[in-house]
Amino acid sequence: MTAPGRRSSTFTRLLRHGFTDPSAAERLLDGAELEPVRSDPVLLEALGATADPDLALLGLVRLVEAQDGHTAQRELLDTLIAAKPLRDRLLGVLGSSAALADHLARHPRDWHALVTYEPQDLHPGVREFERGLAEAATPVSLRVAYRRCLLSIAARDVCGTTDLAQSAAELADLATATLRAALAIAETAAPDDAAQCRLAVVAMGKCGGHELNYVSDVDVIFVGEAADGADERKALQAATRLASHMMRICSETTVEGSIWPVDANLRPEGRNGPLVRTLSSHLAYYQRWAKTWEFQALLKARPVAGDLGLGEQYVATLAPLVWHAAERDNFVADVQKMRRRVVENIPAAEIERELKLGPGGLRDVEFAVQLLQLVHGRADTSLRSGTTLDALKALAAGGYVGRADAMQLDDAYRFLRSMEHRIQLYRLRRTHLVPQDEADLRRIGRSLGLRSDPVVALNREWKRHAAVVRRLHEKLFYRPLLDAVAQLAPGESRLSPDAARERLVALGYADPAAALRHLEALASGVTRKAAIQRTLLPVLLGWFADSADPDAGLLNFRKVSDALGKTPWYLRLLRDEGAAAENLARVLSAGRLAPDLLMRAPEAVALLGDGDGGGLEPRTRAHLEQEILAAVGRADGGEQAVTAARGVRRRELFRTAAADIVASYGTEEMPAVADQGALVDLVGGAVSDLTAATLAGTLRAVVRDGWGDTLPTRFAVIGMGRFGGHELGYGSDADVLFVHEPREGVDDQEAARAANKVVSEMRRLLQIPSADPPLLIDADLRPEGKSGPLVRTLKSYEAYYRRWSLVWESQALLRAEHVAGDEDLGSRFIELIDPLRYPAEGLGDDAVREIRRLKARMEAERLPRGADPTLHTKLGRGGLSDVEWTVQLMQLQNGWAEPGLRTTRTREALAAACAAELISTEDAATLDEAWVLATRVRNAVMLVRGRAGDTFPSDARELAAVGRYLGYGPGHVGDMLDDYRRTTRRARALMEELFYGA
Repeated sequence: MTAPGRRSSTFTRLLRHGFTDPSAAERLLDGAELEPVRSDPVLLEALGATADPDLALLGLVRLVEAQDGHTAQRELLDTLIAAKPLRDRLLGVLGSSAALADHLARHPRDWHALVTYEPQDLHPGVREFERGLAEAATPVSLRVAYRRCLLSIAARDVCGTTDLAQSAAELADLATATLRAALAIAETAAPDDAAQCRLAVVAMGKCGGHELNYVSDVDVIFVGEAADGADERKALQAATRLASHMMRICSETTVEGSIWPVDANLRPEGRNGPLVRTLSSHLAYYQRWAKTWEFQALLKARPVAGDLGLGEQYVATLAPLVWHAAERDNFVADVQKMRRRVVENIPAAEIERELKLGPGGLRDVEFAVQLLQLVHGRADTSLRSGTTLDALKALAAGGYVGRADAMQLDDAYRFLRSMEHRIQLYRLRRTHLVPQDEADLRRIGRSLGLRSDPVVALNREWKRHAAVVRRLHEKLFYRPLLDAVAQLAPGESRLSPDAARERLVALGYADPAAALRHLEALASGVTRKAAIQRTLLPVLLGWFADSADPDAGLLNFRKVSDALGKTPWYLRLLRDEGAAAENLARVLSAGRLAPDLLMRAPEAVALLGDGDGGGLEPRTRAHLEQEILAAVGRADGGEQAVTAARGVRRRELFRTAAADIVASYGTEEMPAVADQGALVDLVGGAVSDLTAATLAGTLRAVVRDGWGDTLPTRFAVIGMGRFGGHELGYGSDADVLFVHEPREGVDDQEAARAANKVVSEMRRLLQIPSADPPLLIDADLRPEGKSGPLVRTLKSYEAYYRRWSLVWESQALLRAEHVAGDEDLGSRFIELIDPLRYPAEGLGDDAVREIRRLKARMEAERLPRGADPTLHTKLGRGGLSDVEWTVQLMQLQNGWAEPGLRTTRTREALAAACAAELISTEDAATLDEAWVLATRVRNAVMLVRGRAGDTFPSDARELAAVGRYLGYGPGHVGDMLDDYRRTTRRARALMEELFYGA
């Protein structure tokens, strides 16, 4: 007897052998059931070798208790001690699966299935499993026989007799035999139905791929044809009844539980389509309607039950369509979008534990392998395996995947699938979530051979393998493109030129030969630059492919790298700054404007990083003016000074364009900005502030060059139109008025000559051909238009407006704001025009009629010939003009009474009108949405084409790039145009009501 307070030697031994509850284990060992063997050291050693010794011991006791009499108990225990194969198999299963322990307790003679240890028993196939299920004539007996076969698979698995791939294949073979048995039961129950039709069961998914889990939906597709002489309609009805019955036999819960669900939702039209179709109906669907993912699913198709000849015919008929799927538009983007959608649908609380669908999970490996199979399998039949690991091996052998990458992915996939198997085996439940309970994690870790601190080791290995998958699964597609043009080690395979071109075409490259030349130029050689490029390019190629013009992205990257490749900070920036490389890829492939701005001064790439480059946050007008005025002060002469100012403008235009593109596209770390209005305000404010600062610097340079410190006349620049409204786009001219006032003692003519010289010199300097984009000054909104003087004194403006001003000029002055030059003079000009733009008591009826007449005339005369009025952003239906004239009419009529309307900004005025209840919240939102969308389209056109435009591009690639900027994925250009028309149609209807009073 053990002394009080002291533990027994058995207790200590149990701890040493891995029991977590030695007290309970000791009581079980002391029970009558194990009395004949409790002192045999072989038993304790065998229990300690299992994944969960406590679970194994409990299962053994239950199994002994369930035996029919003392003789049966003694037979079990004697065999257990004498036969090591049985001992390892039986205890291994009991220590890994509570569900199979329950089965053995219900069917205590089934342990005999684990005794046989013949060579043919080690790797059974469909035929052996069919023999094991042969006597099952009912759904209940089929379940019992199925579990008995599953026992042997699990035993070989947990004992290491079979590896992951062999176990998964055996599970698929058992599923095949089970489907055949279930179909036989259904046919026996309805012999007339069976006689009328030919029914083929085609396995899909993991069953079709010969890589099934312990518990998984078995995906199938049914193909039916009429038997000789039978009516096709009746035959299909009979086939549908048989298929439905077969599915119920496997799926329904009985006293012995269920086997697994049979899922036919991969069929054409999914749940909405007929369960059984003829072969010709399948073919018609796939030829006309099938989506990319449906061809991807067909990679796994394998006939398993019923009429195997018909099933083989189905696979052979559809195979050509599968291997041409990579030629479909947006093929790679569709596959990747499907993968992203799967991740997005995972509940946030589960994503970190999701072994199959989460980032770095099994699906990442499977999608990557399937993508490569579809691209290259048409030309290389060795790649056409439905089994992931076999396909990965073939891809590596053919040079489509680097051998080292393939080995790492193979290891990771085997580990993650083994984890999945152990998780499911415990309760035989369909799950892909890693448990949180420490006891569960300990059992899984020990079952995988992690005996020293199994919980910590399991988490460490899981995270390590998931990280490998995350790192490699997308690069897998791009990295071999570099190997195709680089020097490889002896014995390494590479993509052939044809295979590399295939892959680039699948990625959306229009000129794969040129792309390969760029890759060769970037990645060849043994320099540090080439080594870093080889590391970066696999990721960059993926980001380029996510754009509408991958060719331009790669070409532009080569140009930037050629210009900066020897600059140490450039390569360091791309390698070390988290956001810089992705931001650069987005900017270089989004259109012409941003790359053109960058190519003129490639060092601006520093702005794309997270560090000291200033980032992409637009700078304030004060900061811009300070920098430009300082640069002007250091320059020698007016031309050099304005060149410096234009250089700052070019850099800041690039900063704004890059910020706009990155925010519109989103990054891996940051989704695209959802508030389109905020992006419009960002661009409008930044470009307007930059234009004002550039004009201020140019004015300073011209005055200093011609007159020294003081101009003979005070001089101010008034912003008009979009400039005054802080709504300039990338391609907008600067609408301005020039006003001056002679200084004391200065002759009026001398002052006028000086003012006119300033204006002409400013315009000249800002348009001198150079590497920097010109800034065009437009003064056509001045009194008398093009016929009037370019610059007037304040008194001249006062006299003109008092005597000659027209209502359109009052409307134009709503946007007037001082932007550069003498602040006091600018303020007095604004005071002068306020009564004109906010007339007391509002506009008279005649003035309102005149504005409406002008708008109608503009619609009739100014829309370009041949332009689609539903898609013209400025003058078209519901476009900028419609919204702005509606808002400006409210300002002219109510600005005198509502201070909030006294603003030069359209969106701000619209919000003020809503706050003043001049327009409903819903109507204001409709107008705002249309105005923002039209502005975004104009900005997109300038970014994509590099030149301004008021309508959507006609070129398909440019149109796709505009769509990508606006948030529309590949293949959704039609949706973009429909949405634009819908949005602007609503705005036009509202404008006609509010503006014309219709």
